[in-house]
Amino acid sequence: MIKFITTISDKLHKTFGTKKMLRPFYALFDAVDTFILTPSTTTTRGCHIRDAVDMKRIMITVMAALLPALLFGLWNIGYQHFISLSQDAGFWKEFWYGFLKWLPMVLITYISGLTVEIIFAQRRGHQVAEGFFVTGMIIPMIMPPDIPLWILALATIFAVVFAKEAFGGTGYNFMNPALVARAFIFFAYPSKISGDSVWIAEKADAFSGATPLANAAAGNFDSLPSITDMVIGNIPGCIGETSKIAILLGAILLIYTQVASWRIIISTIAGGIAAGLCFNISGISAIPAYQHILMGGFLFGAVFMATDPVTSPHTKNGKLIYGFLIGVIAIIIRVLNKGYPEGMMLAILLMNVFTPLIDYISIQLNIRNRQHIRILKNEKLQQ
Repeated sequence: MIKFITTISDKLHKTFGTKKMLRPFYALFDAVDTFILTPSTTTTRGCHIRDAVDMKRIMITVMAALLPALLFGLWNIGYQHFISLSQDAGFWKEFWYGFLKWLPMVLITYISGLTVEIIFAQRRGHQVAEGFFVTGMIIPMIMPPDIPLWILALATIFAVVFAKEAFGGTGYNFMNPALVARAFIFFAYPSKISGDSVWIAEKADAFSGATPLANAAAGNFDSLPSITDMVIGNIPGCIGETSKIAILLGAILLIYTQVASWRIIISTIAGGIAAGLCFNISGISAIPAYQHILMGGFLFGAVFMATDPVTSPHTKNGKLIYGFLIGVIAIIIRVLNKGYPEGMMLAILLMNVFTPLIDYISIQLNIRNRQHIRILKNEKLQQ
């Protein structure tokens, strides 16, 4: 089968040659071709490290890690919808309803985002990088299930153009494009993604309520869901953030394959707990510190967004500092800013901006420590 596909691919390559009529669409063909088959191009000069792990395999691993949260989220969309109508539809009907809600979202995201990527790739004479396949999967998972599709398309285009291609494309962006898409909607269309009202697709007119974060910000602690419900995830929310068990399954895969840094994940959680404990001790917030980790998109952001290898630090100490500050800032925003009950999105984007500075400071401190050790060794030898 692979040999047959490869033969067809080789024949199609000739129709997209330099002087062929279909040349303007070569970037689109190349994107599909490299997604299905492993590229045959190899480096011919310079110093390179040969490794079986390429960008495609990394992106496939991330997409596999997202699957548990995605599958649970699809069921939860339908479950929350029918619960609001006081109906027991059954698992498959609930899952099918969620799938039909998610499918237009992911199609719009890929069509709008990849169109921009292909235009830039064709203009620059570059290949379409695989990075957007993960971004296009994450964007619908961090959006409300009832977000208007035209807003989703506009946010995706904005994120790809201004957070990625404007800086050179994949590997050059200093902010996470998926979070930029969400931030665009948050600031441009706050009524659609504020997080104050429950995110349930086509809920009953008589059904109303606030999210756990909104209830916590207002001090309505009796209205918070149980710890069990927050861990399992059968609560209202966007597709990817509700089930903490599914998110942790994805985290285990990412850490095991070394695609994501455990230092960032653990330090982010530690920063959130530390900030929560400080607010508990000072009496500013009565929400237990561990409960902050289970509410909203904190854990999803720590596992899948903060660990983005392009926008996170590369030094070991830098990763610890970066993650810890994300956790602290997210909880500070949650507790002190009553107008925005989440906080994880802005915390990650803020630390994305400071990533180069964190790496620079970490490297300089390492250099100074080595110089200090060398000086001490020289002094001992002289004695």
